[in-house]
Amino acid sequence: MPFGGGNKCGCCQKTVYFAEEVQCEGKSWHKSCFLCMVCKKNLDSTTVAVHVDEIYCKSCYGKKYGPKGYGFGGGAGTLSMDTGEGLGIKPEVQAPHHPTNNPNTSKFAQKAGGSDVCPRCGKTVYAAEKVIGGGNEKRWMTCCFRCAKCGKGLESTTLADRDGEIYCKGCYAKNFGPKGFGFGQGAGALAHSQ
Repeated sequence: MPFGGGNKCGCCQKTVYFAEEVQCEGKSWHKSCFLCMVCKKNLDSTTVAVHVDEIYCKSCYGKKYGPKGYGFGGGAGTLSMDTGEGLGIKPEVQAPHHPTNNPNTSKFAQKAGGSDVCPRCGKTVYAAEKVIGGGNEKRWMTCCFRCAKCGKGLESTTLADRDGEIYCKGCYAKNFGPKGFGFGQGAGALAHSQ
């Protein structure tokens, strides 16, 4: 114990006396300093998550250091569109998706050592990143298995294909579905205006 009292607080670096001490990961904190570094919620032993010398509530920790992508971080099976910007967490910026139809007919672009070639980018599809779907059960790279119009990630059971490209059901319906009077009004109702 340092001279002049107790240990130093992990947040404010002032002396922590026994009556106001909270211990976590071998460090001492004032009860009033034992707060999430992002949202400032009070923490206790069941709600704290530690990262190096920083403490967070489990929600902020998950947003900052947890897995990223579809279905993660929402809790209870929900999908949250909150990126944590309001909490000072900078979201990762993804490059926009640009679908291509590879016209490269070289034998290396089509088959590399007898392995499969992705129909969108023309690169070799290895087993660890292979997704099968679309017409003639094509082999796609995981990163290319997206709607050709909107870039939404697809599943082999929820896609529609046309002319060698794959689409989400929504884009397929908008671009290739029935057109004309009575279509696209929703709920199966025909709209008739006079």
